[in-house]
Amino acid sequence: MPLLSVEELQEIVEREFPDFEAPRIESLEGDTIVMSQSVGARNSRPGGTLSGPTMMALADNSAWVIILAHVGPVLLAVTTSLHIDFLRKPELTDLMARARLIKLGRQLAVVDVELFSRGSSDLVAKAQVTYSIPPRATA
Repeated sequence: MPLLSVEELQEIVEREFPDFEAPRIESLEGDTIVMSQSVGARNSRPGGTLSGPTMMALADNSAWVIILAHVGPVLLAVTTSLHIDFLRKPELTDLMARARLIKLGRQLAVVDVELFSRGSSDLVAKAQVTYSIPPRATA
């Protein structure tokens, strides 16, 4: 069961990344979070598609947030691995991420992330992200 609420998580994202257009948390249910990232010309590539870095950033951010939801505000959790497969050309519309926590250990967490364009169920990319979780303080 998540320790942090959508509101608490959104506050963390906006506070910790003030120079970045923060993704929005759409929903949080159990081990799954859905987030959206608004996109525009700044995120495009020739041919009217989204850039790979835009998709990787949302995959990484959504993995980080679902982990925080379950371990609390451990802000120094860091990416150790991010594998992404680009499956089809995304539209230049909000990019959506559905991230599911598939393993939460003491030191590592693994998250499966599906990326799709808002209004479509067709996956545009699929990622697996592994995070290193720093040792938690004991009381």
